[in-house]
Amino acid sequence: MDHRHGELLQRTATARADELPGSELTHPFGAEWDVFKVRGKVFMLQTDREGEKIVTVKAHPSDSEALRAQYDDIRPGYHMNKRHWITLHPGGGLEAQLVRELVTDSYLLVVANLPRRLRPVDPEIFGAD
Repeated sequence: MDHRHGELLQRTATARADELPGSELTHPFGAEWDVFKVRGKVFMLQTDREGEKIVTVKAHPSDSEALRAQYDDIRPGYHMNKRHWITLHPGGGLEAQLVRELVTDSYLLVVANLPRRLRPVDPEIFGAD
């Protein structure tokens, strides 16, 4: 297992999560889990699973299926609802831009389900420059 891919995967995901308005890093499951939330709702988790650094994000069920079919390094969400969450594995097959987009999409799915008054951004137009 190439640890460089795992480190890069998690660094890329964390860097994007840190850029998102209202994003907060928490550790409700202990130090081994990095849990990123927006307004108290989880949108990304990271951990080291049996020596493999993984990232888990929310995805629309149809996107989740398509992504898993297209990429060997995207699998059903580890310890999460398998329809709504995907886990990114560090095999080297995921480009940094895709990782950033998946983190952003996860964040926006969560934000869209928040009451309007709590949303740090408008999920309909965020990032549409």
